[in-house]
Amino acid sequence: MTWRVQLLAFDGMEALDFAGPYEVFTTATRMQARAVPGDPPLFDVTTVAQRLAPVRARAGLRVLPDHDIAAAPPADLLLVPGGVVDGALACRETLRWIARQSLSARITASVCTGAFLLAAAGVVTHGPVTTHWEDVADLRARWPALQVRQGPRWVDRGGVVTSAGISAGIDMCLHLVERLGSRELAERTARQMDFAWEDRGHSLAP
Repeated sequence: MTWRVQLLAFDGMEALDFAGPYEVFTTATRMQARAVPGDPPLFDVTTVAQRLAPVRARAGLRVLPDHDIAAAPPADLLLVPGGVVDGALACRETLRWIARQSLSARITASVCTGAFLLAAAGVVTHGPVTTHWEDVADLRARWPALQVRQGPRWVDRGGVVTSAGISAGIDMCLHLVERLGSRELAERTARQMDFAWEDRGHSLAP
């Protein structure tokens, strides 16, 4: 099976929240192709934004999305980055799209303050989640039914996976490579990226 991975892009997103997962899933696909030539790719990664115009990440990096939200196809794995999320939180169209895509996605994941967008969209309404350490208190205050955990690099609930801040999103995505592919593939992906994988998460997935 090829997992259709969609990464949401929005103005103010943290560049590594977005680019880190992109690198993990595309590198894992290359590593799998080397090991098993001829097999279908494990991941097909695309990017989505409200419009097709360039998105300006935090600190100014520009990203050109593959799809706008009106025409984006369904996803198997939807990933929502964090960063400065005020604009995205105020955009009803973006929140409705996250909610709609998550209904058909097998997994919806967030990095850092992307957890705020999942909560605002109604994707997570209760139970354990995590986010950047600096935003734990705010997330708890806004959505008291959430059990916001500080310490784990990621929290995997099966259909919803959240990560702590920035580089923890890479750890989470390597965990997802292990979950959807294999431990060996995740380790080869981390090695190829020269990344010291901190596999310190909390999994509630079956």
